[in-house]
Amino acid sequence: MADPIWQIRPEITETALRYREALGAGLVVLVGLWLMALGGYVLVPLGAIVAAIGAILTLTAFRRARFAQTVAAPGVVELDERQVSYLAPELGGFISLDELVEIRLLSMRGRRMWRLKQSDGQALLIPVDAEGAQKLFDVFTSLPGMDTAELVLALHPPAPQKANLTLAAETRVIWRKQSGPRLAR
Repeated sequence: MADPIWQIRPEITETALRYREALGAGLVVLVGLWLMALGGYVLVPLGAIVAAIGAILTLTAFRRARFAQTVAAPGVVELDERQVSYLAPELGGFISLDELVEIRLLSMRGRRMWRLKQSDGQALLIPVDAEGAQKLFDVFTSLPGMDTAELVLALHPPAPQKANLTLAAETRVIWRKQSGPRLAR
């Protein structure tokens, strides 16, 4: 079979697939701008609304794409009926989203993991790069008080300093449930 005249580099294909949702939302922005360019009392406001919705969708899709990691850890993350499940050969378990009180990002021995803690003290460790871990983005962003920009930045810390090449454990609190007002007796 003859080689095609042109080929797309694998890195470009991988990046386009990772950001495909953001690219699609960007097209919605372009459609809104096109409608605005047509002019008129109806098309300009309609185009502005379409472009604004597309911009919001683009931002969310871009953050979701940055949150996703390459699958390198064993196990699968599943979401069902407000419950997060991590099924793996060594680690694993279930945690109720209604009982979730804290999310931490741990780094232990070069591996990063989410630590989800319930109100009864039980915790579930989920590798950041487990299959299906990208589904956690929607779960985390639905929590009250979660800063999505900070969530994405936590996964992409600045480059490590050369002097600090230890494999020591590090932890970072990403979210804590705010306790409600207490009534005095």
